[in-house]
Amino acid sequence: MSCHRCLPMRSGRRVRKAESMDKKVVVGICAMAKKSNSKPMKEIIKRLENFSRLQVLIFEEDVILNSPVEDWPIVNAFISFFSSGFPLDKAIAYKNLRHPFVVNDLDMQLILQNRPEVYRVLEENNIPHPRYAVLNKDRDPSCLVTETEDSIEINGQFHGKPFVEKPIDAEDHNIYIYFPQAAGGGSTRLFRKVKDRSSVYSHTSRVRRNGAYLYEDFMPTDGTDVKVYTVGADYQHAEARKSPCLDGKVERDQDGKEIRYPVLLSAREKLIARKVVWAFKQNVCGFDLLRANGKCYVCDVNGFSFVKTSGKYYDDCARILGTMMLREVCPTLHIPFPVGPAPEDIPVVPTTSGHMMELRCVVALVRHGDRTPKQKMKMEVKHKMFFELFEKYGGFKNGQLKLKRPKQLQEVLDIVRQLLNTGSFSQDPDLQDKKAKLQQMKLVLEMYGHFSGINRKVQLKYQPKGRPKRSSSEEDDAPRDPSLLLILKWGGELTPAGRIQAENLGKAFRTLYPGGQGQFEAPGLGFLRLHSTFRHDLKIYASDEGRVQMTAAAFTKGLLALEGELTPILVQMVKSANTNGLLDGEGKTSKSQIVVKEKLKSVFNQDHDFTDEDYHKLNATNTLALTNAMDFVKNPQEMCSRIHVMIREITAKIRSLKAELKARDLHLYNGESWELLIRRWSKLEKDFQMKTSQFEISKIPDIYDCIKYDLQHNQKVLQYERAHELFMCSKALADIIIPQEYGITVDEKLHIAQNYCSPFLRKIRSDFLQVVNPNLEDSTTRLDSRYSKGVSSPERFVRTRLYFTSESHIHSMLNMLRYGVLFEAGADKSQWERALSFLDATAELNYMSQIVFMLFEDPSKDIDSDERYHMELHFSPGAYTSCDEPTEPRGMGYRPKHSQQRVDTLDGEKTPQRLASAFQGPLPKRNLRLDAAPSSDLGDISESDMFEHVTTPETSPDSLESITVTEKVSDYCRSLHDKLKSDMDSI
Repeated sequence: MSCHRCLPMRSGRRVRKAESMDKKVVVGICAMAKKSNSKPMKEIIKRLENFSRLQVLIFEEDVILNSPVEDWPIVNAFISFFSSGFPLDKAIAYKNLRHPFVVNDLDMQLILQNRPEVYRVLEENNIPHPRYAVLNKDRDPSCLVTETEDSIEINGQFHGKPFVEKPIDAEDHNIYIYFPQAAGGGSTRLFRKVKDRSSVYSHTSRVRRNGAYLYEDFMPTDGTDVKVYTVGADYQHAEARKSPCLDGKVERDQDGKEIRYPVLLSAREKLIARKVVWAFKQNVCGFDLLRANGKCYVCDVNGFSFVKTSGKYYDDCARILGTMMLREVCPTLHIPFPVGPAPEDIPVVPTTSGHMMELRCVVALVRHGDRTPKQKMKMEVKHKMFFELFEKYGGFKNGQLKLKRPKQLQEVLDIVRQLLNTGSFSQDPDLQDKKAKLQQMKLVLEMYGHFSGINRKVQLKYQPKGRPKRSSSEEDDAPRDPSLLLILKWGGELTPAGRIQAENLGKAFRTLYPGGQGQFEAPGLGFLRLHSTFRHDLKIYASDEGRVQMTAAAFTKGLLALEGELTPILVQMVKSANTNGLLDGEGKTSKSQIVVKEKLKSVFNQDHDFTDEDYHKLNATNTLALTNAMDFVKNPQEMCSRIHVMIREITAKIRSLKAELKARDLHLYNGESWELLIRRWSKLEKDFQMKTSQFEISKIPDIYDCIKYDLQHNQKVLQYERAHELFMCSKALADIIIPQEYGITVDEKLHIAQNYCSPFLRKIRSDFLQVVNPNLEDSTTRLDSRYSKGVSSPERFVRTRLYFTSESHIHSMLNMLRYGVLFEAGADKSQWERALSFLDATAELNYMSQIVFMLFEDPSKDIDSDERYHMELHFSPGAYTSCDEPTEPRGMGYRPKHSQQRVDTLDGEKTPQRLASAFQGPLPKRNLRLDAAPSSDLGDISESDMFEHVTTPETSPDSLESITVTEKVSDYCRSLHDKLKSDMDSI
């Protein structure tokens, strides 16, 4: 009897086992037809069907829209997500009715449609995100909003430009980015891609008045957007593309798809991705990651998103999703399923590949482009309105104040206008003496009709005992009332010609990179390919001077083949390094420079020809360019007198031309007014020769600056017959004074150079060390070689750091390289001596002068071998202008030669014997020791140090102890000469 009972029982178990073996987990895809029938979804469904236990069922769109949820198919796992037109409320109702396993939480998808709610969730889960404020007048009518030219304040929360304005509705993609007036103002307007455009630049600077918006800090991401795609908490795929707010041009492949490249995520970023998945309960999720200033931030969470074109991603996604659903559903259906660990995203560290000597790092120090003459006016002021302004902006804290913002300059202009009223002068006799300067100040501040860009600034310095004595002979010992020294600076702006110089040099710079070799006009597609595929770590720094920042932006436009205005490029790609004195020279004048200037002053006010003692005194390092300049000058007093006569002549010529303006249509370059042109030259006429009949040699660079500018840009209008003579005479004096201001003796040159360049040397040392010992937590956007398609060498990676600055840093760096004992003595010194001979013949560091360091690696050599790394030094004295007569030897620098070769100058004359002998023969190798200075003295500056003070450990790897160096001088910038001349003449 029991046996009969047992038999049916065994039979029933076999039936139930057979039924369980036939059971499948039904996966429902509930989305709009456009989404469920998309190529990525089809690819993943095809791979899900390879799971024998899974059955995929796609909900028809008609059923979703028109049938009650009770009539929807019953499924065990539910993949449903919102898109335009999708009834999310019905999907939530179905979930509550049938209780399937939901891959992406549906209630949280309601939050994803509201940007402030998304940021609230990010904040609650300690996920880094940009600082933000919400403006919604409909819900909060009492919201206090204050908008200025450069900021917006919402309920007491201040946001300075640049900032981002996003509609609260996450489905509204009309996002605006507003730029500060200092960078040119205006805004970039982002929208859903239309053909090959995703944004446009507008000159509108005022925020939108209608609607509800979220305002957040703009994050400079070096022109790169990173999109992260998750599948579960442990799998992340990241892709990078050119930021749409850079120039708005969408790069597409031959199939019309936007070009994106897979990149690697750091461990910190993977942790952020995991937290996003958990916080929003979205297993399949896409979000935007901003990498800025060494940190990363989440700025948008989009919910359900698939990678568009990656076979490996489809494989991984289907495997993870299939595993996830089976693990969750099989136990509830009593289906046997071997539960194993979900696949993990194993990190891959790229290795070097390619040529025997592979370019690893490029560091360049570049001077700004052609600019207007720099001008300055000083005036002692005592009026209470200036003291009130000084106190208002906290000038008494440090004893000095800089006013650059449009609002601040407008306040200064208002004061000047008020003081120029007749009543003010009658009440204050002190102002009567300063009437001319106040009128000039008013004229300068009213230039252009508005305050924008970085082209004017006012400095105020507190003088507690009034103006100091001008000399020891001044007898007035009476106590003086406190006063302010007002310094107005203007000019020094990058010209249209300067923009062309910078942009063309950026194009030429591509030829330094793999695949970019060739003539200047070659497109440099190898470099553009390297950069666009995220195998190029590019960061650009500039000092806080407007001409330097705009030069960097124009250079970047040419380098990366960008389109459109410079303002978006400046804000996103160019970082200001003034926080730690890396590139700014203001306030760095040392006692040595003061001593040097006094030496120069004494020599130049001698009324006799230069003696042998003078040659020895001024040219202690015996450079050829300085000797040639002194030979040309002969008697410095006579030369200064000759120049002063010509200054009077050109000033008179300008006055006569101004008188003819009514009869003749005469226009000056770049919109300069005739009144300012007269004041520019008349001020030099007045200041150059002092009352003692001696000459103020500190004005010689200004004289050379002015005549060079006017000869280049205004000579067709001025028609001054002796313009070229004035140019040659002032240039000869400037060729002596300017380089010698940075030291006459070797000790002086090194002392002054250290004062300017020590932070920069620490930074480039850090740049090279990072190449040799890369930081795996670096936030650099890098190609992920596992997912890349169509990239022949996905592991190649080049680090580029570009530093834009003024002439002072170029002089100081050259002095440091020449005299700083950075190079070990070798058996054959001829190569280095030939390079120094070129520098000896270089009289001037012109606009766009540059020093370039290139570090190469030979992966075939042992890691500890001295031959594994190889460095080249490139130098160019900059771009020619139409008034230059270059004497430096032509050619592509000092490459090894198999036979003797004659080097000629531009006019066909043979190079002087001293130089010719230096250009012959093969080039030996020399060694550069990066550890020549003790770490405690030199230190490192990392990328994060540019923005906050961080203590980093000292590193001195043995592998970098000795690096092979080839010194050579490149003049690819000078190959632009003819093109630049024609471009400048046409402007």
